[in-house]
Amino acid sequence: MLRTIPLAAVALVAACTTPGATPADDLFVGIDQVQVSPGDPAPSPDASTGVVTSSCGRNAERHLNADNAVISPGLANGAHHTHEYVGNLSTTAFSTPESLAAATSTCANGDLSSYFWPVLRLTDVVGHDAHAEGGGVHGNTGEVLSPDSVTVTFTGSPVGKVVPLPRFLRTITGNPSAATSGGLNANAKWGCSGFADRFTVKYPRCPAGSKLQRTFDFPNCWDGRNVDSTSHRDHIVPAAANGACPPTTFPVPRLRLVVSYDVPAGRPFAVDSFPDEHRDPITDHAMFVNVFPDEVMARLADCLNEGRTCG
Repeated sequence: MLRTIPLAAVALVAACTTPGATPADDLFVGIDQVQVSPGDPAPSPDASTGVVTSSCGRNAERHLNADNAVISPGLANGAHHTHEYVGNLSTTAFSTPESLAAATSTCANGDLSSYFWPVLRLTDVVGHDAHAEGGGVHGNTGEVLSPDSVTVTFTGSPVGKVVPLPRFLRTITGNPSAATSGGLNANAKWGCSGFADRFTVKYPRCPAGSKLQRTFDFPNCWDGRNVDSTSHRDHIVPAAANGACPPTTFPVPRLRLVVSYDVPAGRPFAVDSFPDEHRDPITDHAMFVNVFPDEVMARLADCLNEGRTCG
């Protein structure tokens, strides 16, 4: 999913480093207008009903870059937008399993994993990276809005036990090219605190006192062999609506990230995107590189399979 941006397009967006790049009004919706989303399937008697929360902070360290260690490894600024991170503090396009395993992390309990997603920006001010790649040079104008909170949660399978995730597995949820690909592989889930059962692919307008939220649900059916694939999707796929995994795949712990923001009332905002995606909210996506030590991941799977709540 490496993108080559025409020079003319780069020149155009480089000129757009002033405030005002707010998405069109039809890309916004009041959260009260969003239909209630289907809930999770009821667990079977064999379900793995535990919950594990990894405490990883909210990127107070301001680990930001325009790299993508999953989709464009080895290429500086290959994302063409800026990513926000929690977890492994060393993650760049040039990360290796060895460098990730030797790094420090914002997460507790030995979790060295890397979790990242595009930044959200206030678009009525000029950002710190107005003339930098990933920022204004790629059309992503505005100042980065820091998350108010980030939750990292793993759950089991409603139809059976889970096997541990393999170390150094890489995966993506959502599609940064969803706007220009007709919604292919889109999995954007925008919402507001206090409305946990409502998700939309548009930017939500939240009532006073409610925080804007982005929910990232990762695929959880692994092929049992590979930690990556050419598409970065074929080795681990989503379960069916009833929670069952496709044949020849195995249920693994399902990762959910919830990133919350305290957006100032009346301020315009937009997510970072590829230039030709025009900051469409349907392009929202996130990445995960599993760097849990094997013994810690084994305990995590045991907690889920035994129906416990662990921190």
